[in-house]
Amino acid sequence: MKVGAAQFASEIGDINANMEIHHDWIARGLSKQLKLLVMPELSLVGYHGTKYLLDVAMKFSDPRLQQLSVAAGNMAIVLGFIEEGPAAQFYNTAVIMKQGKVIHRHRKINMPNYGKLEEGKYFAKGTHVRTCSLDENWHAGLLICSDAWNPALTHLAFLAETALLITPVSSSIEAVGPGFDNPGGWELTMRFYSMMYGAPSIMVNRVGVEEDLTFWGGSCILDPFGKRLAIAGKEEELIVAELDYSQVRRARHQLPTVRDSDTNLVQSEIHRLVKEQDNRGRFPGNK
Repeated sequence: MKVGAAQFASEIGDINANMEIHHDWIARGLSKQLKLLVMPELSLVGYHGTKYLLDVAMKFSDPRLQQLSVAAGNMAIVLGFIEEGPAAQFYNTAVIMKQGKVIHRHRKINMPNYGKLEEGKYFAKGTHVRTCSLDENWHAGLLICSDAWNPALTHLAFLAETALLITPVSSSIEAVGPGFDNPGGWELTMRFYSMMYGAPSIMVNRVGVEEDLTFWGGSCILDPFGKRLAIAGKEEELIVAELDYSQVRRARHQLPTVRDSDTNLVQSEIHRLVKEQDNRGRFPGNK
């Protein structure tokens, strides 16, 4: 499967301008005969699009989403936007779309509220880790940025039969704080997941400067052994790679992490830990 990662800057809060940008990258993806094109987190509004949240929030059924998918034809696309859900709840959402339809939606779960990040002020949390089928072999897991920094969420995605991990992000140099190496951290994180679970991964970052945040790019496509197939620099760029499902078979035969995951034990231990925490809360000093 030929896949691509479109690394670019979005116009803050300007959906019309960003629609044109998306159409341009979709055209580039089609010219490369891609089967899958992934774009950054909140690609339709920019990371700081939250400043205009009430103006840019879109319903899940918004025809502009369908318009982009129709333009992509048989190429599946992944894009991000601010979703307005029922009862005026707002979500940081990414969707996988194909042939004019949304085939998968993920609402970001792990809301960063540290350093220069304040997503909890704007977004409700997602509540599910689900996956979707791209074709007979490729089952995709979709997590947004800091979701992947919660290993439990990634583990859930792989237990749900993920064979390809897709991670749109908005990672800036300054996000966490001085001394924290975001580029190095993402490289390590994505290599770990691909190698540990025997699955290719696609991480797509944005570029440019939005107010006080400098986005460093570095989007990458890794094979199921954690080796780089393609990596972007610091500017706008489309990177492309061929994914070979036979390598997934070989990687998971050699290192059967998913097969050997004991979900019953994990469930039992989580219930035990929750019960212990409840007891400590009721009886201060109880160890």
